Amino acid sequence: MTARGIRRHACDPPPPGVSSRVNRSVTGGNRRDDGRMKRPVLGLLLGLLVIGLGTGVSARAELAGSAEVAEAAAAEMMTPAAERAAARGLNYLAARQREDGSFGSGAYRGNVAVTALVGMAFLSEGSLPNRGPHGDVTDRALQYILGQCRENGLILNPPSASRGPMYEHGFATLFLAECLGSTPRPDLREKLAAAAALIVNTQNAEGGWRYQPQKLDADISVTVCQIMALRAARNAGLHVPKETVERCIDYVRRSQNPDGGFRYMLIPGESGFARSAAGVVALYSAGIYEGPEIENGIRYLLDFVPQRGGLRQEPYYFYGHYYAVQAMWQRGGDAWLRYYPAIRDELIRRQSPDGSWPDPISPEYGTAMACLILQVPNGYLPIFER
Repeated sequence: MTARGIRRHACDPPPPGVSSRVNRSVTGGNRRDDGRMKRPVLGLLLGLLVIGLGTGVSARAELAGSAEVAEAAAAEMMTPAAERAAARGLNYLAARQREDGSFGSGAYRGNVAVTALVGMAFLSEGSLPNRGPHGDVTDRALQYILGQCRENGLILNPPSASRGPMYEHGFATLFLAECLGSTPRPDLREKLAAAAALIVNTQNAEGGWRYQPQKLDADISVTVCQIMALRAARNAGLHVPKETVERCIDYVRRSQNPDGGFRYMLIPGESGFARSAAGVVALYSAGIYEGPEIENGIRYLLDFVPQRGGLRQEPYYFYGHYYAVQAMWQRGGDAWLRYYPAIRDELIRRQSPDGSWPDPISPEYGTAMACLILQVPNGYLPIFER
């Protein structure tokens, strides 16, 4: 976790006296009576970070004050209507879990990426494995993902339809990293380490990744999936080589167009909303918090803020807004204040009577993505922390 304005490499060790991760699973003071985690006390955490870096008293006070304001604003944005929508979505998902712990329907039945995203949606509620209102659901999803881990580190369920093995692997690795420290399972760290090592070892010469776990070509979409997984693994205490991150940063920067958006591959191509949101998040995940790439990328994304009274049919709607909400959350300020209420209200309007959000991949996928977007202000997922 990095305080705004303090630039640290994504793989640098944490400052003296500051843990690389806030282990909420063992911090009793960060739990509510119902077993769920409280929203992070950002003022305290940021204050501790700055103390560790040796910043003066006045700066510490200023940062703590800003964090408290951000915390209050986030709490207000998670309106009762948004909480109800997310709760209905999670109840829908809980009822759709299969006996083996997996999620997904149709051709995507048992898909590890869908299962991982659903698991993260429950983590975003505050339900850890076997702890919280849906702790049993989260634990069974975790068991399923661990059961799909291969000896070479790849996480995949071959019979399920796939958008590409590395998509599934990246989201599954991210979910494992977010669970580390919240469960005593002895195989979790070992399998997470193997999954992260596979990502590191399959980075191609351009600095990115693509569909197959091989050093072939690369695209921005698969690349951001992998760098987020590596960031989460690093936050969980695993080693991630700096060179891997630096090469990824170079790849992402070279993928940006003059309009601030990102093209699909390094060859000339037009910008698109979903991949541009992913591109900005890739930079944030790699430890880049300021600079022309961020400024231009955020400006491009703000053209896609949902407008009341009309539903824009962007390709890959949920995928795009899953990354856009993270980009705006990291950005904060006016960008976040413009974007989140708009997507929050649009998602509430789009919810089906049964609590789901339909998507061509599967309703479990669309519902998980919508719940993740709505619950970002909760601040429960370490990968979403500012």
